[in-house]
Amino acid sequence: MSKIFIKLFADGADLGEMIAMYRDPRIVGFTTNPTLMRQAGVADYETFARKALAAIPDRPISFEVFADDFSDMARQARAIAGWGPNVNVKIPVVNTKGEFTGPVLSALSKEGVTLNVTAIMTVEQVRDVAAALAPETPAIISVFAGRIADTGVDPVPHMKACRAALASRPRAELLWASPRELLNVFHAQEAGCHIITATPGILSKLELVGKDLTQFSLETVQMFYRDATASGFEIDVAQQESAAAVGGVSDIREDVR
Repeated sequence: MSKIFIKLFADGADLGEMIAMYRDPRIVGFTTNPTLMRQAGVADYETFARKALAAIPDRPISFEVFADDFSDMARQARAIAGWGPNVNVKIPVVNTKGEFTGPVLSALSKEGVTLNVTAIMTVEQVRDVAAALAPETPAIISVFAGRIADTGVDPVPHMKACRAALASRPRAELLWASPRELLNVFHAQEAGCHIITATPGILSKLELVGKDLTQFSLETVQMFYRDATASGFEIDVAQQESAAAVGGVSDIREDVR
């Protein structure tokens, strides 16, 4: 773990998994979103959030507004911010009409609300967000590097450009969102990101960092053998050998079978 110095956040909305991640001192924050909550079967947003905050009182947790109108966004954001001192309020960079949420970001940031501006994809969006934020208020800028990579664009130079775009906002931290594999932790570090948020499934692979690859190869072969044996798989070798003999190839040496 000595190679990992970026802040690690856990991304998800399964309360049990969140509590398990909280027990790991390497995990220093949490992110959620409405889609993850729906997937986890959350039925009551505020009840879930308050349970999470009660279980995790001393590490930042991001909860997202879901209103589409700017005034309603701001009202929801203020309510969410009041749930606890460790709350970061997630605001999407645009609403469903593609309108930049800059006025909401500016108003809330000036009020001292710690924001997590989310669903960002472009360097231009980062510049716009930086201009909207109050310099004295902490914020997280969540750029969806994994989704950017899904389009065939190398996210590392892209994220480096995003980091440069935040130069005027030293209290704003760049977050690598939607990672696809553990290697993205090192990509995020290379790009100069402050934070990466990842699912428990990805974070569970932290123990593999630095693992001996020869040993890993052996363990992989052992896994295949163990699973094939447990499944009771069989291949009718005798039938194949009989067919080969009829075809005139019965003289294959034993050492190459």
